[in-house]
Amino acid sequence: MSRRHAQDDTAHPPRSRPGTTGHHHRERTGTEPVTARSALRLRLVLSVIGLLVLLLGTALFALWAGTVTQRDVPDPTQLTVLSVICGILALFAAVDFVVVALRLVRER
Repeated sequence: MSRRHAQDDTAHPPRSRPGTTGHHHRERTGTEPVTARSALRLRLVLSVIGLLVLLLGTALFALWAGTVTQRDVPDPTQLTVLSVICGILALFAAVDFVVVALRLVRER
């Protein structure tokens, strides 16, 4: 081991944090407080609103796709694609809702 590495080891003693044994962590460089927390209630409200809007979009695009013909603009294929996209995004919003709800329960 070189002399330079020996000095580096003594200049920065390892930080002891629970659950981080064996992992190297970088020193904080930002201005965010150490005790910063996510606005979980706001995320919960936004995920509920997003979930409701996307579920409504899924249903409306699917119903609209069933009432138009191939000659109409937009055609049923385009509306079906929009419905599927809304459904996939609704799934992401539902997963976010579950994650945020579990974190809120864990905080209490």
